[in-house]
Amino acid sequence: MRLFIIGDTHLSNDPRIGKPMDIFGAAWNDHQERLQQDWDACVSEEDTVIVAGDISWGMRLDEAMADLNWLHERPGTKVLIKGNHDLWWTGITKLNQLFPDMRFLQNSCYDCGDGTYICGSRGWICPGAEGFEAADEVVYNRESLRLRASLEAAAARQAETIIGVLHYPPTNDKFQPSAFTSLFEEFGVRRVYYGHLHGREAYRKGIRGNLNGVTYDLVSLDYLSCRLKEITVTD
Repeated sequence: MRLFIIGDTHLSNDPRIGKPMDIFGAAWNDHQERLQQDWDACVSEEDTVIVAGDISWGMRLDEAMADLNWLHERPGTKVLIKGNHDLWWTGITKLNQLFPDMRFLQNSCYDCGDGTYICGSRGWICPGAEGFEAADEVVYNRESLRLRASLEAAAARQAETIIGVLHYPPTNDKFQPSAFTSLFEEFGVRRVYYGHLHGREAYRKGIRGNLNGVTYDLVSLDYLSCRLKEITVTD
């Protein structure tokens, strides 16, 4: 079994949505087709692919279903994390009944079957970021609790290795510690992946590399040039 990750698929297959991504630059030209080509070439049915948020532009579940079906048609098991644009994501029990090969993570973890668990949450803007307000603090604290619940679920199952996933970066643009980074350190996580950032200016605002023993990587689709990133659990 191999493990892959990608963030920010930003799909819009429902004709009611019509959200072309190439208006955001050449990196998004034919992004779905390029991702499909790479995914279908690299991934087998025994593999697992993590999708780190901003999955579909659909506002409601019925508008997102064409995109979820597209993911369902790709090989492998899919583990999905909510992004800030995933407004269709409601009713976690219902979502997890939609497809046998797709797991929507919320306050839970995913067992890869070899002692490795995937844990995560959407995350949020971190304190110290420009424009951080009282309303942001409420969401930040809630997402911290959700991440803790996910990590505790893996710890209760005596996870040997935990892969951490957020949609938002785990720090502010000054790379200062946050509740998210503290939780990853507390539970012995060694590798964390996140998306959300698009374009060269934004890439520089996301932490990459080691902070207090945890390695952080950006996996937004445009940053990875529409190609899945393989995760080597032992690296």
